[in-house]
Amino acid sequence: MKDSSGTSLRELSSPGYPIQKIVWKVLAGLLHLGNVHFADSEDEAQPCQLMDGSKASVRTSASLLQLSENMLLETVQIRTIKAGKQQQVFRKPCSRAECDTRRDCLAKLIYARLFDWLVSVINSSICADSNSWTAFIGLLDVYGFESFPDNSLEQLCINYANEKLQQHFVAHYLKAQQEEYALEGLEWSFVNYQDNQTCLDLLEGSPISICSLINEECRLNRPSSAAQLQTRIESALAGKPCLGPNKLSREPSFVVVHFAGPVRYHTEGLVEKNKDPVPPELTGLLQQSQDPLLMMLFPANPEEKTQEELSGQSRAPALTVVSKFKASLEQLLQVLHSTTPHYIRCIKPNSQSQPQTFLQEEVLSQLEACGLVETIHISAAGFPIRVSHQNFVERYKLLRRLRLRTSSGLWGLCSAKGPSEQPLRAKEATLQPLLQDILHALPALIQTATPPSDPAETTQVPLYCGRTKIFMTDSMLELLECGRAQMLEQCARCIQCGWRRHRLQKQEKQRRAAMLIQAAIRSWLTRKHIRRLHSAATVIKRAWRKWRIRMAYLASKELDGMEDKPMPQAPSSLSASLSPAHTKLLEAIIHLWPMGLVLANSAVGARGFQRKLVAHACLRLPTGNPSNSVQTPQQDQAGITSIRALPQGSIKFHCRKSPLQYADICPEPSASSVTGFNQILLERHRPVQV
Repeated sequence: MKDSSGTSLRELSSPGYPIQKIVWKVLAGLLHLGNVHFADSEDEAQPCQLMDGSKASVRTSASLLQLSENMLLETVQIRTIKAGKQQQVFRKPCSRAECDTRRDCLAKLIYARLFDWLVSVINSSICADSNSWTAFIGLLDVYGFESFPDNSLEQLCINYANEKLQQHFVAHYLKAQQEEYALEGLEWSFVNYQDNQTCLDLLEGSPISICSLINEECRLNRPSSAAQLQTRIESALAGKPCLGPNKLSREPSFVVVHFAGPVRYHTEGLVEKNKDPVPPELTGLLQQSQDPLLMMLFPANPEEKTQEELSGQSRAPALTVVSKFKASLEQLLQVLHSTTPHYIRCIKPNSQSQPQTFLQEEVLSQLEACGLVETIHISAAGFPIRVSHQNFVERYKLLRRLRLRTSSGLWGLCSAKGPSEQPLRAKEATLQPLLQDILHALPALIQTATPPSDPAETTQVPLYCGRTKIFMTDSMLELLECGRAQMLEQCARCIQCGWRRHRLQKQEKQRRAAMLIQAAIRSWLTRKHIRRLHSAATVIKRAWRKWRIRMAYLASKELDGMEDKPMPQAPSSLSASLSPAHTKLLEAIIHLWPMGLVLANSAVGARGFQRKLVAHACLRLPTGNPSNSVQTPQQDQAGITSIRALPQGSIKFHCRKSPLQYADICPEPSASSVTGFNQILLERHRPVQV
């Protein structure tokens, strides 16, 4: 691709011509061109003058675009008109509004050619030869419907494109559904859905539509008012169902009911925007530029046309915006029909670009605008849940426990009607065993979930079994998830019961083991204590015996020594007053009193009369006539009443130190005992003779 000066694209990309710098310079010139403003002229025969501060912008823009400053101002301020057969040229100064329009038209013309050129450059650098193409990936970025307070031709074209893309999406979606069902061996027809073909007929239908009426107004080349265009649209398309009433609006407009909602379009300036004329003097101005990029975009020789112009020859002869947009949309749809499209819906949560902020109204409006709501309705009419056999078995294999023992065959399962019913029966043998068990358990699951009053609902399961997938509805999915949750709960209860039983058994074993250990330890401690007590008792008994033997030996030794000594005589007064028997008794007591003390200490259990008998026996008193030895209570009181007894009444203490060497020694002396003296308690009165 070359221009008149012979500059090619390869030369532009050479080091001498940095292509990026050239593009930035052209864009900077367009930005400065937007800062040019005009003032109203006092004389209509004179062109409009520049406002203060705009001369520098004109000078900079002309320098960057490599144009003559005077020629740039003259082209924007003065319009050239050719009339008659002889093509006479007339020059007419433009008004302020016309100058602004021509300035913007010049900028849009450069932008359009530059954009097309950038696309061609990118495609030529990344694409191979069209003959060697096997596949390609295209990216189409289309925003949803636009509905503003003031909607014009731009919103009409965008919404028209969304209607066409929505129709293609619905057709592609339904076709994909039908192909998937046919591939899985199922036969099923969709329910009726809302089709937007009536809206498309209103916008692009033949012979009369909104687009055709707008183009016709442009081709008539006559002044057309907004009210006149509104009246013509309403009268020509009065019977269309998607043309809404517009009775409350004061401004001339019409309402189109799109599938996303009604949108009101204002007719003011609609025809002028559709014409979008490019004055030839603007193109001639750009052809005189010395910039290499602009020279290539606007060749001076009209015979050398760019690739974009060559491709434009096959388009419709109408040069209106609507015609161009419609032709471009048709080409896009042809590409979409020849490819396998994949759709990605982008939802903007809020218009303020705030994180973690979701505005319900804005999100809902976007869902409606991009057609997701309608897609959901279509999907809900069929089987939106599709799970492969492997995933289905892995997730719902717990439901095999619900299989009825009396069930035989896949009774109750929905099967395809007509010719696909028998293939479904034939495929039962090829299904996996786990999948068969799950399918057998589904009627039991539905029977448990359905009230007894509705037995008809248990005869059919809303589930299809395809060759590789399981098709089901939302209600069936909820039922399966509920059954799976119940089975998991039962399994959890079984695990809990087993664990609790194991824990209690373990605790019981531990308790029994502890009891055995405690019993063994207590038995050992008891035996040890008894052995210690037995050993202590043995030691005590041995010591006691040793001490008793020793005391007996000492007592007998001392008594043997006392027998050799003379007996002390009792006082004469006392012996004279006592009877012979009492006298002998007193002498025996005085002589043998240590033995009496020993016997009195050993005979602990003797009391009263028994003690007296023990004392008589120990002292070896003579026994006579029983009548002589029997004493009356009065006589008993006259004799010895107690040995080591507590004092009773008025008594005398005759204390005398014991002549025995060990008389005051005992095994366990008590705190209340008196040691060192042996006390003999006698009556105060003299004993009565018997």
